[in-house]
Amino acid sequence: MRKDRSLLVITHLSQLLDIITGFGGFIVPLILWLTQRERVLAMDEHGKSIMNFQMSMFIYAMICIPLILLFGLGVLGLIIIAILCFVFPILNAIKASNGEHPSYPLSLQIIK
Repeated sequence: MRKDRSLLVITHLSQLLDIITGFGGFIVPLILWLTQRERVLAMDEHGKSIMNFQMSMFIYAMICIPLILLFGLGVLGLIIIAILCFVFPILNAIKASNGEHPSYPLSLQIIK
């Protein structure tokens, strides 16, 4: 098993592909995690954190959509989700480059 912090950083930052291309922010980190988790030290931990965060944000977004029709609060929720999806991949990429553990707030532990 090798230590490759740059690949961990790329895995975190690849979530931002959704902003640039409209897709790939879930698929690219998933592929990197599944193919490299047994080859790169700490990839399994980082990959699980990323997948849990991505799935959690998707679930929260699905909850916000009906709230738009009911209370209009869903718009505020979607804005907050968008900010979280932009800020926390960058913060965790910095943590990965420093050898720290990832931490994504409001992340449900779907994959353990």
